[in-house]
Amino acid sequence: MQQHTTEKHLYQVVAVEKIDTPDGMDGNNWYRYLIQRKGSAIDGMKSGTLNSVTLHAESVASDLNDRIGGRSVSAYATRRRTAAT
Repeated sequence: MQQHTTEKHLYQVVAVEKIDTPDGMDGNNWYRYLIQRKGSAIDGMKSGTLNSVTLHAESVASDLNDRIGGRSVSAYATRRRTAAT
């Protein structure tokens, strides 16, 4: 059975904002990004430029959407074992 997703059911980047450097981290160019889908939210932090962090967050959202659409296999999925010959 093929799964269909609609735009409102996809993960989307809803915010990218500059933040203070997190405790224990170096640098002064940190951003917080928020990715949401229905009742789920992913809150991440990354250093870099606004553009590079936005691109990173969009890539994460795209990867998540691929997984829910059945187009990708989770890195944590059980692997099939092949029979020894």
